Amino acid sequence: MKPVRILIADDHRLVRAGIRALLEEIEGVTIVAEADNGRDAIALARAERPALVVMDISMKELNGIEATAQLKAEFPAMQVLILSMHATEDFVHRALKAGASGYLVKDSAPLELKMAIEAIMRGEPYISSRVSRHLVAGLAQGAAPGQSSIDSLTPRQREILQMIAEGKSTKEIAFVLKVSGKTIESHRAALMERLGIRDVAGLVLYAVRNRLVSLDGADGFATPEQ
Repeated sequence: MKPVRILIADDHRLVRAGIRALLEEIEGVTIVAEADNGRDAIALARAERPALVVMDISMKELNGIEATAQLKAEFPAMQVLILSMHATEDFVHRALKAGASGYLVKDSAPLELKMAIEAIMRGEPYISSRVSRHLVAGLAQGAAPGQSSIDSLTPRQREILQMIAEGKSTKEIAFVLKVSGKTIESHRAALMERLGIRDVAGLVLYAVRNRLVSLDGADGFATPEQ
């Protein structure tokens, strides 16, 4: 395999260390940076320009699927391998739709990580052997699950919804996204109207049920401070 520069994005330090150790055993691989959330992964990708990003899904502030979509929009040639504990159809479909070149579950054999990277760098998509054959066939033929309400939201709405669910205040979200508090309030109102939800607690529950954020990432159901 030709030399490949890799960025690792995972919110667990021990997991990142394990991934790094496995990757460093592969000839030609160089780890250029590590990130513990999707937003930092994007910033580091801009700075380091890796050929491949090994991306977790469940990360705070900006999850791996949204980070993948943003990276592919900005750097179409940059490859993304999703490495996640989730093996369900909706996660796989959303990851590939976002532009990921491969999807590998975390309990795969170490050899499969090497196989996935080699395939992706040859320009071939790679789907974990844990994913059912009928799902792979359906995706290859362009079939997809029916659009859910989460898919009807814009990337910015999903980004804001995740931060709301994580307990960030309007001011904190505005600061992160470099917009006004009124803009965030408008997005929140639009989210409630589109989803038919009347309060922030409902938005948090919706985000958890649609796996946009884990229960560990949701800090509570109280309305964020203004």
